[in-house]
Amino acid sequence: MENPDERGLSFCVGCWNNCDVFTLKTCDGFLFTGGQDVTPELYGAKDDPLVVSSPERDKLERLLLSKALPSDKAILGICRGLQFINVFLGGTLWQDLPSEHPSEIVHRQGKPYGVPTHTVMLNGDLQTLLGKDILEVNTLHHQAAKDLGNDLIAMAVAPDGIIEAVQMMGKRFVWAVQWHPEYMFRTDSDSLALFSSFVKHCNCK
Repeated sequence: MENPDERGLSFCVGCWNNCDVFTLKTCDGFLFTGGQDVTPELYGAKDDPLVVSSPERDKLERLLLSKALPSDKAILGICRGLQFINVFLGGTLWQDLPSEHPSEIVHRQGKPYGVPTHTVMLNGDLQTLLGKDILEVNTLHHQAAKDLGNDLIAMAVAPDGIIEAVQMMGKRFVWAVQWHPEYMFRTDSDSLALFSSFVKHCNCK
């Protein structure tokens, strides 16, 4: 990111007492990262023994999204981030892909994590940003978006039909991807372009 407009200062959000002031005045954008599974009851599903969730994290991120979306903050979701944004907007998830959506594609690769293992088909603004129809991605998930939430559209789909990237319509920049560009951006120009676009939209006041 050599352009100063594509640089950003990042820090981890924990818990705070005055979410309104912190969210609206301090942060220009939010990155929702990978991590634990989303609590099934948030999308009307029963508990699954294969699901490992964090209700505390879900509570915090629900609070963040409830403030960030009405304020039109720039938002980028990665892996769980895509899944959580989808659920927040009324969507549902595949709780466990190997058991609920069997496929020849292995969606949870081993190390090294920065090596692409399957392709996705691009469309919409992500296709325009990267200037290509097919993208090679890495993959580290056992859950995925099933039914898309309100105002979400798919920007990338895997050959087995799994939704790999989404965009929220009517917002300045609410994007999310199922893969992990943070493992590849140092050597992969497409991953870097995604982060650069996010930071650029953070700087657009």
